[in-house]
Amino acid sequence: MNYIDTSGLNHRIEELSTHRKYHFVDQKPAHYKHGRTPTLLCVHGFPDCWYGWRYQIKPWVHRGFRVVVPDMLGYGGTDKPKDPVEYSTKRLCADLAAILDLLEIKKAVLIGHDWGAYAVSRFALWHPDRLLALVILSVPYSPPSLEYISVKTIAKIAPNLSYQAYFEEQRSTQEIESNLNTFLRVIYRNPNPTQRFKISQLYKGPEVLAKIYVPDSDIVLNSEELKFYNKIFEQGMNGPLNYYRTSLYRHEEELAAKLSPNLRQDLPVLFIWGTKDTTTTSSLIHKAHKFIPRLQDFALEEKGHWILVEARDVITEKIAQWLEDLAIEARMAAKVHL
Repeated sequence: MNYIDTSGLNHRIEELSTHRKYHFVDQKPAHYKHGRTPTLLCVHGFPDCWYGWRYQIKPWVHRGFRVVVPDMLGYGGTDKPKDPVEYSTKRLCADLAAILDLLEIKKAVLIGHDWGAYAVSRFALWHPDRLLALVILSVPYSPPSLEYISVKTIAKIAPNLSYQAYFEEQRSTQEIESNLNTFLRVIYRNPNPTQRFKISQLYKGPEVLAKIYVPDSDIVLNSEELKFYNKIFEQGMNGPLNYYRTSLYRHEEELAAKLSPNLRQDLPVLFIWGTKDTTTTSSLIHKAHKFIPRLQDFALEEKGHWILVEARDVITEKIAQWLEDLAIEARMAAKVHL
């Protein structure tokens, strides 16, 4: 069993200027210098929490970074409003900016996985001047659209995404809460499960979940990690599922703000994905390159969606080295202009 020591982390609960309370880990390196030590703001996805970064926090701090990892809205020790409108990406990005304000950090490196990847990508549009660099994991960048396409329409076009239409429905909250352990086992499957099951089948309801058997060998979590996630989500699934109920709110906000589809031209962006992750396709990656001038992409062969666990050492080292290389490039460029 792989064991990761999460003891000794600095956990904080603070009320932000957005009037929402957030729980987050705030870990500084030994020789931290305010204004000089780069900060990594790590944003988890669904269904996850700060614990999703457990394999990266201490190694990145040891490399000299300040690492800030919140429970996003609706998760863990953070506020859990009931209304889906509270979970629009504009509001989530305002919360992330407020965390940086609270910590008196002008600019940070934002790193996001899954829904967190979507959130940090949108942060680069809503708050472009607050980023030093951007790292996106598992979900490629998609630009704002001038036309609204509902989740149900998307599910018809791409049946493998029909689970999102199920999550959008309010009934999914109670049904998933009633079958929580099985649901987590289904979600956290490894990319080569012995028991075949399409996640899109969840749309059929609780009777499907009740019949599913997912053996320990088919999931990327060990028993202690699975127990941790069960405890976290026993608090309720409404907040996490509300992210899937925001598509119209997100579209209206972006349309009203006339958000550009292009990320800042000088912004370094790294995208990492697993080749066995069905949420990522070559066409989506190719499309992302059109809107991100400095996009670098890196494939993890034979890995699935949960690369923070499946490829934890590679992820930890790749991102740290990429950021260190950027710092070296910046110092060399500064010398040239002296």
